[in-house]
Amino acid sequence: MPRTSSRRPYRVGRSRTGLGLFAATAIRKGSFIIRYTGPRITNAEADRRENKYLFELNNRWTIDGKSRGNVARYINHSCRPNAEVYFVGHAIKIRARKNIEAGEEIGYDYGKDHFNAYIKPKGCQCVKCREKRAEGRAAARKARARRAKQRRRKRAS
Repeated sequence: MPRTSSRRPYRVGRSRTGLGLFAATAIRKGSFIIRYTGPRITNAEADRRENKYLFELNNRWTIDGKSRGNVARYINHSCRPNAEVYFVGHAIKIRARKNIEAGEEIGYDYGKDHFNAYIKPKGCQCVKCREKRAEGRAAARKARARRAKQRRRKRAS
């Protein structure tokens, strides 16, 4: 397990969607986790860049978080997030929305626009969405088995 310090209650690790940010120690609800860093650029400049780590501050400014020094870029989307974003001036900060256990992946909601443009076409991979799809598949299998059983009974009679 990677070394962590009390200053950094997180670690980068392998996630279902690539790399993700995980709690190295328990993080209490409301606690500051990390700051999303990078140069501030205009939204017009952001539109010209091919970069998936752009974080829009407002209708004028965006943070370009592509630098590997921006560890917050590893936080993945979650439809049931355990973290949330808040702004202090032009600083983007992430805090725990609920208590986060050590080893749990940290995630926040990327917002409707990003979700519809990038995540929805491929299918959301957050824990809640995977569970929901698994339940749907299980229900479909059960319905098929029930119909097959009814057909066998009909043939037997």
